[in-house]
Amino acid sequence: MQVQAKKTEEYFIKNKPFYQRVADEIEIFEAAYQQKLPILLKGPTGCGKTRFMEYMAWRLKKPLITVSCHDDLTASDLVGRYLIQGGNTIWVDGPLARAVRAGAICYLDEIVEARKDTMVVIHPLADDRRVLPMEKLGEILEASDDFCLSISYNPGYQSVLKDLKQSTRQRFVALEFDYPDADLETDIIAKETDIDKSVAANLVKFANMTRNLKGSGLEEGASTRLLVHAAKLMHSGIAPTTACHTAISQALTDDSDMLVAVNELCSSVF
Repeated sequence: MQVQAKKTEEYFIKNKPFYQRVADEIEIFEAAYQQKLPILLKGPTGCGKTRFMEYMAWRLKKPLITVSCHDDLTASDLVGRYLIQGGNTIWVDGPLARAVRAGAICYLDEIVEARKDTMVVIHPLADDRRVLPMEKLGEILEASDDFCLSISYNPGYQSVLKDLKQSTRQRFVALEFDYPDADLETDIIAKETDIDKSVAANLVKFANMTRNLKGSGLEEGASTRLLVHAAKLMHSGIAPTTACHTAISQALTDDSDMLVAVNELCSSVF
C-alpha cells in the first residue's frame, strides 16, 4: 500500500488579493494564528469571508486549502480514502489531511452544509490536541505549528437541522463579518471594478434597499459580491438597469412579484 502525496505549491496565493480592512480582523487573525487557535468566520453570503482568507494566506505566506462544504461531504472526503490504481492500493489524502501534513491553512467554507460526521473529525484539530485521527490508516497526524483550521458559516441560514453546535463553536475564535458601511463598500466596488465612484454609490444604495427586504420576501439582500458582478457588467458596456436585473435581481429571487418589486427599486436608483 502506498500513500500518495500532493505538492502544496499550487495552494500558495501568489498575487496579493484585494481586501479592504473593516476593523481589526487582520490583527485578530494573526494573533489567533500565532497562538495556534482555530478561527470561525461568520457572516452573510458574499460579504468577503473567502476573500479575507485568501488575503490572510497571502499575508502569512502560507498555502491555503479551501473546501466548499455541501450535503454530500463526508469525513472520508476530508481525511482521505483508499483507491485502486494500476493494480495497487493507494491511500490518497483528503484536503484536511493534506493541510495537516503540509502545515497549511485549511478553510472549510459553509461548514454547516457538510454532513454531521465531519464535525467529529475536526474537533480533535480544534482543541489543544491539534491531531487528526486517521482511523483507516491506524495513524494519528499531529499538526505542526504552521497548520491553521478555519471554518465559516452564515448564521442567517441556521435551522434545527443545520446549526453550528456549541461543542463546535466554543472551540473557535470567532470573527463576525457583515456588509461594509456605504462609503467603504462604494470604495471596494470602485477599486475592484474600475467603475465610476458615483455609479458604485448608486449600486450600494440599491443594495441597501434590497437588504431592507430581508425577511419580507427576500431570504438575503444583495451581497457585495453581486454588486461587483453588476459593476463588471456595467464596465463592459451593459446598461445599469440591465446589469442590475441580471446580476442582482435574478440572483436574489425567482418569485415574479418580488422580481417586479426589486426591479422597481433598481429603476428608482438608476
